[in-house]
Amino acid sequence: MSKNTCIEFKNVSKNYKELLALDDISFKIPKGEIFGYIGPNGAGKTTTIKILVGLIRNFKGDVLVYGRNISNDWKNLHNLIGFHPQEAGFQEWRTVDHVFKTFGRLSGLTSEQLEQRTQEILELINLSDVRYKKIVHLSGGMFQKLRLGQALLHEPQILVLDEPLSGLDPNMRFQFKKIIKKLRKSEITILFSSHILSDVQDVADKIGILNKGKILTIGSPEELQNSFHIGNIIEIIVAENTPLCENLEDLSNIEYVENVKSSKQLIHLKSDADIDLSITSIFELLIQQKCKIRTFNLVKPSLEEVYLKYVGGKTE
Repeated sequence: MSKNTCIEFKNVSKNYKELLALDDISFKIPKGEIFGYIGPNGAGKTTTIKILVGLIRNFKGDVLVYGRNISNDWKNLHNLIGFHPQEAGFQEWRTVDHVFKTFGRLSGLTSEQLEQRTQEILELINLSDVRYKKIVHLSGGMFQKLRLGQALLHEPQILVLDEPLSGLDPNMRFQFKKIIKKLRKSEITILFSSHILSDVQDVADKIGILNKGKILTIGSPEELQNSFHIGNIIEIIVAENTPLCENLEDLSNIEYVENVKSSKQLIHLKSDADIDLSITSIFELLIQQKCKIRTFNLVKPSLEEVYLKYVGGKTE
C-alpha cells in the first residue's frame, strides 16, 4: 500500500444467502480525496460502506485503513471514521445540543473539547441558531445536516456519507455540497455514495461506478469523459447567411448529421470513430467547400451519458 493511500479494498466479496452483494471489488482512496461512489439502488454501495465502518464483519477479502486491516485492528481504527448513515434517527425530544453532548461523550471528548467542537461544527453546518431546538422541529435539510455534524464531532480523518442528499431540495443540496467542499481543505478523506451522479460529480476527485456488486470503472470526471467515447459530437457554426457544409454523411466515421439551425450543424461520430482522423477528414471537406466557419468544437459526452451507458440506463 502506498503511504498516501487511506482506504483500500482488496478482492472484497459479500453474500447474503443466495444474493452476491459484492463481487470481488478492489479500489483505493488516497488521503484527502473525495471519492464519489455511485450506482443504482441495490448495486452494493451500502454493503461496501457497512463493511468499512464495521457494521458488517463477515466478508471475504481485506479492507485496509492506513495499511491496517480492519478485521484485526478495528478497536484502534473506528475512531478515525465518521459515519453519516442513509437512515438514522435521533430521539425527537432531544435538542441539537443534547445530541452533540451524547455523541461527544460516546466518542470520549472532554467537556472542554465537546464545547469547542460543538461550536465549530454548528458554525460549519450552519445550525448555530437552532442549537437548543428540539429534533422534532427541525426541517428535513436541518436533520441531514445534524447527521453530518455528529459524524464530524470527534474530528475523524475519514468521513463516510451514505446517500447524504436523499430527499433534500435543490437549495439544501447546494448547501450540503458547499460544506463538503469546505471539508476538502482540512484534508479529510471522504467516501460519498449516491445513486444520482449529479450529487457527486461537482465535488468528487474520483468517481467509482458500481453495478450489480462489481466496480465497472474508476476515474476523475474528466478521465471518465475522455476514456469512454460514446456519442462524441462535433459542433460546427458557420457565418451568417452562408450555406452549411454538404455531404458530411458520406465520411466513414460519421453516424449522422443534425442541422440544428441555418448556421449550426451537429456531427455525430460513430462510437468507435478515431476522433483525430474524423476531425481531419471533416476539415478537409470544409476546406474543399470553402465553408466560412465561425466555430468548430468537439462536444464530449456528459458524465450522465457515461454513467447511463455503464449501468444500462438505470439511475434508480
